[in-house]
Amino acid sequence: MKPEKAFGLVLKKARLEKNVSQEQLALDCELDRTFISMLERGQRQPSLTSILAISSSLDIQAHKLIKLTTDLMDEDSKNRSTD
Repeated sequence: MKPEKAFGLVLKKARLEKNVSQEQLALDCELDRTFISMLERGQRQPSLTSILAISSSLDIQAHKLIKLTTDLMDEDSKNRSTD
């Protein structure tokens, strides 16, 4: 799994757990809603500035978002090697 896809899945899960819409997250982060949508679909890669803004808005430490992303990538890699 590519990093941008994994980050998108982690972002969407975190956003839904906080019960925040893409639009509200975008407003809180001063980003465009379409950018949030593209991140969640793995079509864009976030900058460090974006990661920090998103993590602050969702009240999740930035390193935790990254850790969840790498954990998901590792899990996907293990699943592929056992298939």
